[in-house]
Amino acid sequence: MASNAMPPPETPKQREESVRSEMKNQIFISFTFEARDKAECLKKKIEESLGPGTCWICTEGVGPGQGMRDEIAEAMDHAKVVICVISKEYTDSLECQQEVKLAFEMKKTLIPVLLDDVQWPLRKSYGGASGMTYIFADKLYQKFCSENSADLDGLIKTLQEKLDRAATDPVDANPAAQPLKTKSDSEKEKMVTFIRELKKTCRNLYHKIRPIPYIQDDDYSVENVFTGVGMEKRVSRGSWKTLSSYHDIFSVVEDPPRIQVIEGDPGYGKSTLALQLVYDWCKEESDSPFREPNILIFLNLRQLGGITSIEDAIEQFLLPRDSSVKRLDVKQLLNNSDIRILVIFDAYDEYPDQHIKDNFVTQILEERMLCHVYVLLTTRSSCIPPACNAGTGRIRLTGFDEGAREQYVRKAVAGDSAVAEDDEKEVQRILKQINANPILRDICQAPLFSAMYAHVAHKDEKFHNVRSVTEFFIHMIDCLHSHAQNKVFGDNKLREQLKMFADNHSELDKLAFDSLTGANQQLLWDREDLIRKCGAEFYGLYTDIGILVEEMVNNRSHGAKPTQAIQNQTNVHFYHKLICEWFAAGHLVEKVNSPWSMLYNPCENVNPYDLQFVYRFACGLDPAAAKKIIKLVQKKPDGDKFAVLCALEQEENTEDVLSTVRDLVSRDVHICENDTRLLQRTTVQLLELASQKEVRIECLDLDHSFETVDEKFTRIALKSGVDLRPLQSLQSLIVQMKATEVTEQELINILGFAGQCGKLMKLRLDGCILPVAINAESIPDQVISRKMKVSYPRYGYKMKLGVGQWEVDDVAIVRKLCSDGLTLRRDDSVLLQQSTLLLLKKSTQLNIPVTCLTLDQSIDKFDVTTSNMILTSGLSLPGVSSVMKLKVTESGNMSEDQCLQVLAFVKECRDMNEVSFDSCVLPVSIPTERIEPSLITRNVKVSYPRYGYEMKLEEGQWEVDDVAIVRKLCSDGLTLRRDDSVLLQQSTLLLLEKSTQLNIPVTCLTLDQCIDKFDVTTSSMVLTSGLSLPGVSSVMTLNVTESGNMSEDRCLQVLAFVKECRDMNEVSFDSCVLPVSIPTKRIDHSLITRNIKVSCCPDNKVEFNLRSGKLESKTKLPANARIRSRYPVAEQASTIMQLMVASADKNPITIMRLYGSFSSVDSDGLSLVLYSGLCLPRLSSLQKLWIQTEDGREVTVDEWTGILNFAKHSQLLKELEMAWCLLPWPDSNMNLGNTKVVWNPECHASVYILQSGRWQGLHDSRVLTREAYTSLVTTFREWYRVSDWQKQR
Repeated sequence: MASNAMPPPETPKQREESVRSEMKNQIFISFTFEARDKAECLKKKIEESLGPGTCWICTEGVGPGQGMRDEIAEAMDHAKVVICVISKEYTDSLECQQEVKLAFEMKKTLIPVLLDDVQWPLRKSYGGASGMTYIFADKLYQKFCSENSADLDGLIKTLQEKLDRAATDPVDANPAAQPLKTKSDSEKEKMVTFIRELKKTCRNLYHKIRPIPYIQDDDYSVENVFTGVGMEKRVSRGSWKTLSSYHDIFSVVEDPPRIQVIEGDPGYGKSTLALQLVYDWCKEESDSPFREPNILIFLNLRQLGGITSIEDAIEQFLLPRDSSVKRLDVKQLLNNSDIRILVIFDAYDEYPDQHIKDNFVTQILEERMLCHVYVLLTTRSSCIPPACNAGTGRIRLTGFDEGAREQYVRKAVAGDSAVAEDDEKEVQRILKQINANPILRDICQAPLFSAMYAHVAHKDEKFHNVRSVTEFFIHMIDCLHSHAQNKVFGDNKLREQLKMFADNHSELDKLAFDSLTGANQQLLWDREDLIRKCGAEFYGLYTDIGILVEEMVNNRSHGAKPTQAIQNQTNVHFYHKLICEWFAAGHLVEKVNSPWSMLYNPCENVNPYDLQFVYRFACGLDPAAAKKIIKLVQKKPDGDKFAVLCALEQEENTEDVLSTVRDLVSRDVHICENDTRLLQRTTVQLLELASQKEVRIECLDLDHSFETVDEKFTRIALKSGVDLRPLQSLQSLIVQMKATEVTEQELINILGFAGQCGKLMKLRLDGCILPVAINAESIPDQVISRKMKVSYPRYGYKMKLGVGQWEVDDVAIVRKLCSDGLTLRRDDSVLLQQSTLLLLKKSTQLNIPVTCLTLDQSIDKFDVTTSNMILTSGLSLPGVSSVMKLKVTESGNMSEDQCLQVLAFVKECRDMNEVSFDSCVLPVSIPTERIEPSLITRNVKVSYPRYGYEMKLEEGQWEVDDVAIVRKLCSDGLTLRRDDSVLLQQSTLLLLEKSTQLNIPVTCLTLDQCIDKFDVTTSSMVLTSGLSLPGVSSVMTLNVTESGNMSEDRCLQVLAFVKECRDMNEVSFDSCVLPVSIPTKRIDHSLITRNIKVSCCPDNKVEFNLRSGKLESKTKLPANARIRSRYPVAEQASTIMQLMVASADKNPITIMRLYGSFSSVDSDGLSLVLYSGLCLPRLSSLQKLWIQTEDGREVTVDEWTGILNFAKHSQLLKELEMAWCLLPWPDSNMNLGNTKVVWNPECHASVYILQSGRWQGLHDSRVLTREAYTSLVTTFREWYRVSDWQKQR
């Protein structure tokens, strides 16, 4: 009966204790040691509001000897919320990474709290941030500046809400109580359903490709249409790399950008490429990298006007109406960083909301959401999103080359089947027609035009002789209408109606124009609205033809509840944006020809960069409008380029066209490297028309577009492949090249082409390096007879045509070059060095002084027979009277003989008054008998600016010329290194001597591993090079850098040297470990009297007290001492000495952690040797030693025995733990008595303890058998197979 009785009600006190017990440790605070003070301050503030004991941090609740990892896991399992106090060191901390991952796997609420110096979102540049970046991607962070920060109010409020919610939902609050498997299966089922429905929608997209508008009954699949279009990837600013295929979009670089833009001109196949990627994903094509994403989202941005989130877009356009995957499910899947997701945004240039600030596409591009998702975005080159930055990948489509065009024509003729003999003839006929017309060939570089021509246009003779894009489109639109009329053959009434609608489409023209030129381009219309505006019969015709295309989408108005019904809506768009531009051009013609056009600019809102085809089509459709349009276009930036394109859309023989051409060629005409092939071809066409009509062409500038000239001088081949024939009315030609070396034959070919241009009088070659002379007999007669001016402005030269040599044309340029100084570099080509030598010769002839001649590592030797300096290239540099100063730049040491060779050359330059040696190490003196007396007589200055010296030639000794340089060098500190050459060490010793003479204090002298011993007989420090360093009175601080542990005798040798430096007040030891004590009787009393400070590490945590003869720690040793392999050696040494002091003072050391820093045990087992070369001696007060080796290390029997011996002699050691390594099979001698030995292989194996010489499970006490150990070895090696240690094994 007692068992059925109701329990007594809780008293208020019991209820309070129950609540307090439930609230205890509900908040887990994760932090690094460096942020401990901040974490404790944060804990204090939270508990002031939420009650004591609410927070758990790792300094509490972990008793001596307990496993830290188990305690952390237990505390996190109990907690409801995990706060991550993120400092700069947080992402680099292995423990913190594991804590974040554990919290994420346990489904805990994560709240990142940022300290002052941390940027958000976390970037991969932080050491270990890659995993955290994804976990924190969708988390809101909190700033924490100080304990009084008002930001904490918001944090505490958030915590209270989270804890309240957890209290009312105990299942959600406790992950351990949840049926996680069921939830996981549910998520997996949602994901499978989501992917299945996405692929179904995608198949409808890529199976309905229309190569030409009227193909509706027989849709093509993308694999039947797609042909590898040319593409380039930007590898640096202004530098692009050709890709072999679209597979290289993500694989051409080791770490591809997460966000990439695919750009291209109209009709270049951006959307078709995007659908091919979708096809590869759906079909899981084995050779395509695009099969790898778990989820691929394809969104046509043209459709997304008014859509405010990517979840809404997916729900409305990609999922079926009855989908079980809801908006919230989509959001959860997108935010799951464990899922590989690729989002393709197609047609950004048609995105209606691109000008709306903070649209969801911009947020994704700016990495403010979905920071783990990969993104591809297609757009016209003229419409790159402003949100893209320097880190965004850029890929541009370059269109069809001849191979791709041939491949597509074969697909169009024969489909996927083999090409039959008749089909092959048809293929060759089409290709021949394209190649026979250069204009048509360039038009068909765009895949859209190539497709249209391959499917239809080759059957119509009118297409073969097209001279412009407008003419191509006129025939194409006619073809579409003719096809529609052929379908209703015999129905004369309907045919007449079709003919009427073909000629009368002004309402559609206006609609297209307004849509393209409005504030936001709106290229998608509601079907019913369009019918009302254009009429049902008109609409029916244009959809039958295929000019207008219908698409059905699910529609839910913004803000509608999920339970509200989704309606089907039919939207309409043009077959292609270019078709829209064609009809918009008709309305532009109407506007320009309107009498009201004189009151406003009808082209004001027509951006030529984005809508150049609107201008071109309009000019081709109406010559009268063209004249006005061209004038308006020329007023826009880069207007002349667009004017050229517009001009050539008209009939060539009209007076209006000739007037436009005359106007365009009256100014400089540029053909630039970055111009499209079509623009280059059009410009060449315009020039040829001007030449045929004998219109004077003032100047043609080939701006880095020049490639070569054929041997017969009949054409210039541009880099794009466009040919330029000689122009009879051209007056001036400029050829600009990028630092290109031009051979003699290439220069002759250029002159030959210039000679073929009948009226050309000026040829300028710029930016290149030309031969210093050419064979005069090879210069074409036309060039000589016409007295053509051939200029070379780089050096201010023009060619003396009769002799084939350069003469000075512009003295001002020569004077400017000589005033700036000339340089001969080792890396210069022979041609460039010859050009510089020629300029030196010209300066002498014109008596123009050369301020300075620099020989930059280009000297080989001085030839005494010719008195010339021989350069490393083999060229000879004679003495130049016009040079005022010689600067010799060499790396490394210059010998006495090399210095004298330079002085011998100076002797040959009669007006030279100074020579300077830079970036090299010179002898500290030169014997006076070897110095040329004439240099002393001429009072030539020999300077050594590295040390501020000038040589006193009559004595062969250096003296200080610039005290400021010496003072600066001494202020910065001087260093003698073991690896320095003897010559460099001599130079430093000389500088120390000069500083003493001038009474200039040396802030610090560093002896970097260069001490051999102290010589008591000379009171000098002997260096490893054999040189002696006497006591220097000017040195204030001595810094001794040594590796390893320093002995007592070596420390005393350093102190003996300090005694000889009378003004020295401090000595510091860096990257080494000093003895914990030195007998005071061995320390010179004068050092104590002078109060010399002896610091033992740069952070000043440890000092050596000369009075007591002992090391002293200036800061409290942390309870959790650690040495990581990546820590600087100085920091490791500082920690070791702090541990030694604590041990000597019998202060308990709770734990010592070695993270990847342990190397071995010394032979006598007294010390652990670290990879840094330092030794960690036995510590009598150490309570726990934790050694984490490198990943996958296999510890040998000798190493393990040494570690156990080291631990055995550490009297207070309670626990030894080894992690991430493989320990040997134990024997009965491997026993540490009462010391607990723990082994954690970290390969999904158990944790073991050593009991009676055997390994057994820490939690289950199961003994590890020999068979189980063998299995563990196999598991361990497989787990760590990619580690450096296992690779070496």
